[in-house]
Amino acid sequence: MAGPGVRYWEFARVLGAKFRVKLIVPPFVTMEKVCSLESLPTDIHICDNERDFLSLIGACDLIVTRGIVLTAYPSLIELNKPLVIDLYGPFLLEGLQQGVDSPLLEKMVSYEDNLEALKLQLQAGDFFICASEKQRDYWLGMLSVLGRVNPYTYEQDVTLRHLIDVVPFGLPKEAPQHTHSVLKGTYKTIAADDKVILWGGGIWSWLDALTLIKSMAVILQKRDDVKLFFMGIKRPNAEGGGREAVEQAIALSRELGLYDRYIFFNDWAPYEDRQNYLLEADIGVSLHLDHIETRFSFRTRLLDYLWAGLPTVATAGDVLSGILADEGLAYLVEPGDADGVAQAIISVLDKPDLRAEYAPAFRRVAERYRWEEVTQPLVGFCEAPYLAPDKDYVHQRPQVGKRQRNLVAKSWRALRLGGIAGLIRQGREYIRWQMKK
Repeated sequence: MAGPGVRYWEFARVLGAKFRVKLIVPPFVTMEKVCSLESLPTDIHICDNERDFLSLIGACDLIVTRGIVLTAYPSLIELNKPLVIDLYGPFLLEGLQQGVDSPLLEKMVSYEDNLEALKLQLQAGDFFICASEKQRDYWLGMLSVLGRVNPYTYEQDVTLRHLIDVVPFGLPKEAPQHTHSVLKGTYKTIAADDKVILWGGGIWSWLDALTLIKSMAVILQKRDDVKLFFMGIKRPNAEGGGREAVEQAIALSRELGLYDRYIFFNDWAPYEDRQNYLLEADIGVSLHLDHIETRFSFRTRLLDYLWAGLPTVATAGDVLSGILADEGLAYLVEPGDADGVAQAIISVLDKPDLRAEYAPAFRRVAERYRWEEVTQPLVGFCEAPYLAPDKDYVHQRPQVGKRQRNLVAKSWRALRLGGIAGLIRQGREYIRWQMKK
């Protein structure tokens, strides 16, 4: 599972201890029908078609979802059921960076689709959750512009916590246990006594794997027992895109002569197996570029490092790296500074007892992020769900953005920016999306 799958798996596990929960996978998500459900006290439904999907949801009393589902199935809004919208990922900002090298037509289509989806969910939700207080400020600004911060919602709660609250990513309450070797003395040329740097997640365009790869050339000039392991380059949902960043990382490691000798790219680590990689590593790294997405991000891989008590090197600027640095558990570097990354990693490796020394602090901070703790606002809403007090007002107001833009206008834009080829390409994408639904 990637981040969204992990999040909803854990939501279902925590909520399933108190309520009957259905974990429903929409038809447009490609998923194998083989799942280990031993630790999940709920029902899981993998839907092949829209009819089954809508029927399952129609039988529920409350819906928790992400905005893309409403875009595909706007009829969910008309069910008049309490609707929780999860805003933990600032996808409008992610999309701007993800498409930075794309042609203008593709950028505009992606941006306008994301903006339309965002407006729809912000107008439709009864209760919103996000990953941090900084994100909450960002979303409150948007909710204000769309008219959701109004006398009705203010009278309900002057703090607006009944409108939007913080539910970050979480951690298991159990400490990670090493069950079998996956890296040292096992994986290709990684020796049992090597030092392993772990990139604990996917390589996405808003992150900065290239600087870390460049830093390896500096590190190896001083010691030859260091290996870099990228934990996953093939997203489980193959249609998720984002291969450009992976291809650039592999190309650079080949260019430096380090590919499959000192730098390794794993396909994907199963969720239930990730603790073995974390416990065998010596340093966890999370680097990103200097752009707006960073400011509102919540890097979930940093939580895994926290869970495993793994000393961390990270780029300054995001919420979670700042929290870890304040606790003395992370070394922060500037964006794009390969020499700074190399020096920070060497400094950590020169302190072989650092993990044991910092173990109590890691455990103390990790307690704040147990799934059972961070989900309390969501649990509270499920215990006493409600429709937003301004729902009638919102529906009566002129909507800022219509759900369906005029196809003629979209076609004209495609022709103007992309020519005949662009028009045909966008037509094919539209048909493909409709067929997936």
